[in-house]
Amino acid sequence: MTAFRTISGDRPLRLVLVGAGQMGQAWLRAIDRCPLVETVGVVDLDVAAAQAAAPPGAVAGDSLSEVVGRRAADAVVNVTVPAAHLPVTLEAFGLGLPVLGEKPLAATLPEAVALVRAAETAGELFMVSQNRRFHPGLWELKRQVARLGRVGVLAHEFFKAPRFGGFRDAMAHPLLLDMAIHNFDAARFLLDADPIAVYCEEYNPAWSWYQGDAATTAIFEMTGGARFVYTGSWCSPGLETSWNSEWRVSAEHGAARWDGAGDPQVESNGGGAERSVDGYPGDNLLGSLTLFVRALRTGQPPMSDGRDNIRSLAMVHAAIASAAKGSRVQVADVLHAAESEADTLGS
Repeated sequence: MTAFRTISGDRPLRLVLVGAGQMGQAWLRAIDRCPLVETVGVVDLDVAAAQAAAPPGAVAGDSLSEVVGRRAADAVVNVTVPAAHLPVTLEAFGLGLPVLGEKPLAATLPEAVALVRAAETAGELFMVSQNRRFHPGLWELKRQVARLGRVGVLAHEFFKAPRFGGFRDAMAHPLLLDMAIHNFDAARFLLDADPIAVYCEEYNPAWSWYQGDAATTAIFEMTGGARFVYTGSWCSPGLETSWNSEWRVSAEHGAARWDGAGDPQVESNGGGAERSVDGYPGDNLLGSLTLFVRALRTGQPPMSDGRDNIRSLAMVHAAIASAAKGSRVQVADVLHAAESEADTLGS
């Protein structure tokens, strides 16, 4: 018996996209390129934006329920701002529709817990798109790291200087909440490990154009004993890293480096064993769409479903808690507190 409802057949799945902003339009382009899916509806509070973004034959409106009432749908792609993830996803579940959502899973960790519980209660698939898991270089790095034996340190550097404007500039924790979730999630994928504890310092350089802290250094203890050391800044012009960051793995039988764009470099003493990493779904948003459809067809939970992805989000909120306290924080304690608070949300 599967944990969520499946959809039989081989026709393209009919998707309603919620959120017609810049990222929503990127999703529409990805859906158009993916033969497994098609867009049948676009929803945005700005109806004109929804109408302008909707492809030929799709309906547009400012209400998910209204659009689904006009056009039969199989699933929802939620590309709204984080604050809207909870109500939009709950509305989709109420309509009997699975959801592929943009990261973060929810605006807060208690809301994330509530959504994971709601998906299980509804019997619907809830998957979070962690599209940066799907860079082919990261999958090759994972394959190569398997040759190196036990990992001691995974060092990760991210330095960019984007000027987005909008909600990110006003966020309290723009780097941790909006970008580092990608990096933390990719580290879990690379190491096949989960977080135990973290010590973090969060700060905002004097020249930063963000209201919240735009730079972070964090040390995570991971299951298996490895340390994941993250340093990043979103107001760091000059010699910028790839959006996929720069990685270095120090392990028992050698080391590996990846610049986030090309092929990994590996130096090994030959003491490790080869390992295949099967099932590559495709790059970027295509990878998320492919896994989402595959799960709905087969009933096999995808990587980065809600229950898995909440561990990546817990890393973010544990790092925020550590920075606020100025001390090491157990990730399980942060998650347990969120589970208790989620009870008050009526989940």
